Amino acid sequence: MTSEGHDEARGGSSMHGATTSCEVTVVIPTRNRWPVLRDAALRAASCQEGVDCEIVVVDDGSVDGTADRVAELVDPRLRVVRHERSLGVARARNAGIDAACGVWIAFLDDDDIWSPHKLRTQIDSATSRGASFVYGASVALDERKRFLFGHAPPDPSTLRSELLRRNVMWGGCSNVVVRADVVRNLGRFDEQLFQLADWDLWIRLANSARAAMCPEVLVGCVTHQASMLLTDRRDVFEEFDYLVRKHRQIAGDLGHGFDQALFSRWVAGGHVRAGRRVAAARALRRGASKSDLGNLVRVTGVLLGKPAMRIGTRLVSSVPGYVPSGERTAAEPDWLDRYW
Repeated sequence: MTSEGHDEARGGSSMHGATTSCEVTVVIPTRNRWPVLRDAALRAASCQEGVDCEIVVVDDGSVDGTADRVAELVDPRLRVVRHERSLGVARARNAGIDAACGVWIAFLDDDDIWSPHKLRTQIDSATSRGASFVYGASVALDERKRFLFGHAPPDPSTLRSELLRRNVMWGGCSNVVVRADVVRNLGRFDEQLFQLADWDLWIRLANSARAAMCPEVLVGCVTHQASMLLTDRRDVFEEFDYLVRKHRQIAGDLGHGFDQALFSRWVAGGHVRAGRRVAAARALRRGASKSDLGNLVRVTGVLLGKPAMRIGTRLVSSVPGYVPSGERTAAEPDWLDRYW
């Protein structure tokens, strides 16, 4: 691979590899996770079938030699954009958008995996429906890439409304494929956000462009102790408040707003997985209103353990009018064994 120059505007970054037009660009941000990148995202992107793609790895200030190791791989589809210092995942994804030569852009987190037909299926679906972005079903996996549970994709007809209540785009950035011109015209990812930048972009996309949905399971999201939610100690509730302010007018037009209780449960779940029970309880308490018995019971549960949670859940479910939260599920896909 040959050097293609420098982009000092983005904090001192460099790009390696040829730049030719293609059908879709896969953008993979990463930092100091070469073994994860190698075994998950690079395998998933390089094994896509029936599609003309390039793979842009954005090395966001790694010190483990990630950029050099990617450059050593013999694959003409691979390019590297390197930040000499870490600028954050939103700016890393934006650097990938700026470098992309594809008509479409697919985002992929370095620890996630795809069906080998993911890109072909989604681009065909979007094209046939005249859509500017497209998503599918996804599954959650453990660190050995074994199936945990699955999420069916949201209905495009209700996506705009649902996203203003909670982030229903399961699989996050590893799920969505979007036209390059559309995401650039929207202003790319909001660089003031570190955890919720994808949610913000989905809201803007849903309010300005047509969506298409694929019912197939196309994405596998790996849960592990090195995920950003578990390792980044910044207050994600400040981001949530920013998101609420940013989209207040749209939410008002639709007659409803963001569900802070559901958001707090997502935050608390990350703290529980990291063994931070007190932090989980605080997160739940921040999202609970006086009438939200569910979150108040969860506070007790995370502090006292699973037996208290089970008892509390039975008590709450006996309250008249109580409706438990639920999701449409997706089954385990047969392509997972490619990664075992």
